[in-house]
Amino acid sequence: MSVTPVILCGGGGLRLWPVSRPDRPKQFAPLVGPLSSFQTTARRLAPLAGPDGLWVVAGRAHETQALDQLDALGLSATLLIEPEGRDSAAAMAAAALAVSSTRPDAVVAFIAADHHVADDAAFAAAVKEAADFSRSRNMIVTLGITPTAPATAYGYIDPAPALSGPRPVRRFVEKPESEAARRLVAEGCLWNSGNFVAPARLLLDELGRHSPATVEAARAGLAVAEFGSGVRRIGKPFCGAPRISIDYAVMERTDRIAVLPVSFAWSDLGAWDAIWESLPRDADGNSGGPNTVFESSARVLVHAPLGRRVAVVGARDLAIVAEGSDILVCNLAQAQEVKSAAARLGAQPAATFRDLEEARRALRLWLDTAALPLWATLGVDVAGWGFYETLDFQGRPKQEPRRLRVQARQSTVYAWAGQAGWSGPWAETALRGHAAILAHYRRPDGLFSFSVDAQGAGVDARAFLYEQSFVLLHLAALQCALPGRGEFAAMAEALRAALQAFETADGSFIETDTPGRVTNPHMHLFEAALAWAEILPPEQARPWEALADRLADLALSRAIDPRLGAIYEAYDAGWKKPATDAEIWPGHQFEWAWLLARWARRRDDDGAMSVAYRLFEAGQRGVDPRRCAVVGAVDAADEVRDPIARVWPQTERLKAALAFGDSEIALQAANVLWGYLDAPVRGLWRERSAADGTFLVEPAPASTFYHVAGAVLTLYGEAPLIGARDISRS
Repeated sequence: MSVTPVILCGGGGLRLWPVSRPDRPKQFAPLVGPLSSFQTTARRLAPLAGPDGLWVVAGRAHETQALDQLDALGLSATLLIEPEGRDSAAAMAAAALAVSSTRPDAVVAFIAADHHVADDAAFAAAVKEAADFSRSRNMIVTLGITPTAPATAYGYIDPAPALSGPRPVRRFVEKPESEAARRLVAEGCLWNSGNFVAPARLLLDELGRHSPATVEAARAGLAVAEFGSGVRRIGKPFCGAPRISIDYAVMERTDRIAVLPVSFAWSDLGAWDAIWESLPRDADGNSGGPNTVFESSARVLVHAPLGRRVAVVGARDLAIVAEGSDILVCNLAQAQEVKSAAARLGAQPAATFRDLEEARRALRLWLDTAALPLWATLGVDVAGWGFYETLDFQGRPKQEPRRLRVQARQSTVYAWAGQAGWSGPWAETALRGHAAILAHYRRPDGLFSFSVDAQGAGVDARAFLYEQSFVLLHLAALQCALPGRGEFAAMAEALRAALQAFETADGSFIETDTPGRVTNPHMHLFEAALAWAEILPPEQARPWEALADRLADLALSRAIDPRLGAIYEAYDAGWKKPATDAEIWPGHQFEWAWLLARWARRRDDDGAMSVAYRLFEAGQRGVDPRRCAVVGAVDAADEVRDPIARVWPQTERLKAALAFGDSEIALQAANVLWGYLDAPVRGLWRERSAADGTFLVEPAPASTFYHVAGAVLTLYGEAPLIGARDISRS
């Protein structure tokens, strides 16, 4: 009879810092041998899989890692992606529901991804025995490990006597103190492995009895799941599940539980002492890589990257771990305490730059030697047209609909690079984006459509004010970089005239298919109008000056809340009150502050400059003091609505701080930005940081390059537009 293996990838493994991190927890890191424990688990379970194949439950930050590591083994699986970790009960409920929806009689083996098993054959035999018993007796069976010694790092299971096979469970015991652990081992108790085999329907029935909210949330999340190729992304209702382990939710309450004693070598790899015990060691008990030398040392573990040379002299009972720029030295007997030290370090961002001069040099070097060359090569569709939307951390593009904004923004970046003296193929690259816009997005009415596919066929022909603003901006950047060509100004004039389609009777603009008034498109139109006003001769600049004045007045008189000094994302049609959700995006406060300061300086308007500074202060209220990063959204009371910190608000904070001469905030922003740019591929970036500081593992979007390049050039004093340059150097 077959079994459906489900690999559970939850858990952060903070005791294995610095190798195990929130963005790459221990199950995805090679700790014992060249493969990760997730890979060895998948390889161990794949031969057991029945017609349902292998299943994996993972968090959204780890989807790409799971797929890539399976692909490296030539394996495939169905991935269930949790929108948020809610502990093992919710993960198992979702998997049981998904599997049983097509096979109600399925028996599922729920196996942790982060364990080390030395004997694959013995493990497979145990799972098969547990599955047969589970199916025939309609019972949940857990694997109990025969202890090799008293251990305080594991929970225990007290089994009832039996001659052979699975035994009834009398009780579960929490991780004990040393003396209690010795008693438990003497009494014949087993280590709790946390691996379970159960009929899917039975598990759901028991969850329904003991934790119904868990099943309800999992079912609601699956009902609105997004389906991809071999991936099901569970919807947000899943986040309503109680955060509870399966032990507390079911196993300690049910009478349908048995334990199968097993004696193969096993470890949950919970801390560095467990890693040391699982690795080959020399005669003195030392374990290290090929570039490690031990002198007069015993019982020392060294874990370092392959290219790192380590010498250990006169040391005993230590773990020495190097990963990236982080180093751990700890006594093996105190390995469990690494978690608290790692948490303390994680609560403060690492500062790389001591002053703005260091930041200028490092960021400009990154831009010139990594980001600009990478996006001009791997980011370009050489066989087709234009720019890709994203690159993953192996430098691979994804074929997906291409938005107008990406073509316009990438063209803008390379025109800026040319003005700033980059010696690479800036003109060719900038004009590639321009040609793509004209060939694939221009509509008969003079406006430009939202998106097309990789072959250039229309996907979304709607024209949005937001997108038109970036067409205008890229034309301004090209005009400034290639002043001998006059067609860019003519195109911009024609598009400005076509924007009448968006004008309203109150003097503002409406965004396509959006009720009320949305401030973001107005902001970027303001940016484009300022750009043209700054680069054209006075007579030609007059219409652009008028447009910039109109948008500045709109912000000053109607959009900015005088009480808060902040601007909301959306208002009703009369600009009298914010939209229902009343969100304030701190990143946009910095962006508006930067633009309004440019305009105020051109107009010598001290009052507007004061308002711009209040916008800057409003943005500062959206900085998470723990991460020092700008969060996604707050409300009028400065309560966080969206804790996700994307990279672009960090760039806008840096620019705004420079505009107001606040070097302390600018330095902090530069250090935070560098953390996002410290990606596995130089020239890419980590796009989003979760509330706990975890960087989500996801492709780098090309659209962000416009923000990053603008901030770097502003910091370096080579901001691409005249007014911006004046501010950054003042």
